[in-house]
Amino acid sequence: MNPTDLTLTHGRHAKFFQRTLAVLPSSLSSFDTQRVTIAYFAISGLDLLDRLDLVEEQKTSMVSWLYSCLIAPAPGQEHNLGQEVLSKCGFRGSPALKLSSNPLPSHPYDHGHIAMTYTALASLLVLGDDLSRLDRSAVITGVRALQLPDGSYKAALEGGENDMRFLYCAAAICSMLGDWAGMDTEAAVSYVVSSIGYEGGIGQGPGLEAHGGSTYCGVAALALMGRLEDLGEDRLGRLVRWCVHRQAQGSGFMGRPNKPEDTCYSFWVGATLSLLGKLEMCDRESSRLFVLSTQDPVTGGLAKWPDTQTDPLHTYLGLSGLGIQGEEGVLEVDPALNLSKRTKQWLGKIQQSW
Repeated sequence: MNPTDLTLTHGRHAKFFQRTLAVLPSSLSSFDTQRVTIAYFAISGLDLLDRLDLVEEQKTSMVSWLYSCLIAPAPGQEHNLGQEVLSKCGFRGSPALKLSSNPLPSHPYDHGHIAMTYTALASLLVLGDDLSRLDRSAVITGVRALQLPDGSYKAALEGGENDMRFLYCAAAICSMLGDWAGMDTEAAVSYVVSSIGYEGGIGQGPGLEAHGGSTYCGVAALALMGRLEDLGEDRLGRLVRWCVHRQAQGSGFMGRPNKPEDTCYSFWVGATLSLLGKLEMCDRESSRLFVLSTQDPVTGGLAKWPDTQTDPLHTYLGLSGLGIQGEEGVLEVDPALNLSKRTKQWLGKIQQSW
């Protein structure tokens, strides 16, 4: 087939996401504690394809399952709990970590994970939930407990990595819940600015190599905070230049200089350029053809590279990147929250009632 004849196999990708929600291959067994994020890729992916009708009968059970991963008191009851318990509030990655039916922590290591909290909230919104069962204040308290003195966030209370990914998740959660008490924004902005490298892109932290994913996280976090202009004209110009140079000539986007093109960067870099108002500077058609070249024509799904194994992450981010670039048959995407603009409108509607 002539590469220019490639078209989006819409129906096969919808079936791929439907299967992802029903059963996962044994190769993904190590992701059991991150099932909420995998569910987000599939649920939001079906939304982008406008095929949530495929799981219409399962929506109620999926919402219930997501809430089973929540650690938080009933709405309005947070004043009865101490700071130690509230700091653990958020979503787990899976009910497998839950040892009782109590909605509060069921063991000393039972606490929310900031990436799971972001993806769980996003999934609930896509499914049409109004978040009325959520104690928003308790979740925000759990988010604030994860911010470190340098402005970055760690993923969970027990420690681990702290970098730009989790700062973005915190900004997205605060934005979705309409409460910025979960973030010291001045410290967060300072962390993003200090993580800008000499070449113009943003690393996971100060002194680290610039990367397409961390650049998106930093830029999107600033956009959600309404602080993009804090970068100044010179930094913004170098940032745009760095992003534009992440596209291989006549092909897709890469995450770092001298790396191969990768489907997911059509979103990470494409969304960054969209947030910066410079998407027109990329070669959209070449990016589109690269992404479509990674489709599995039989089972559906998108892969990292052509002729390799498909997976939920690259399928979702590839479609999201196509949506940002205006692909026919894919809903428009809000580049800051990585949700369809339809879901963003639903969020705006329910926020008006808070």
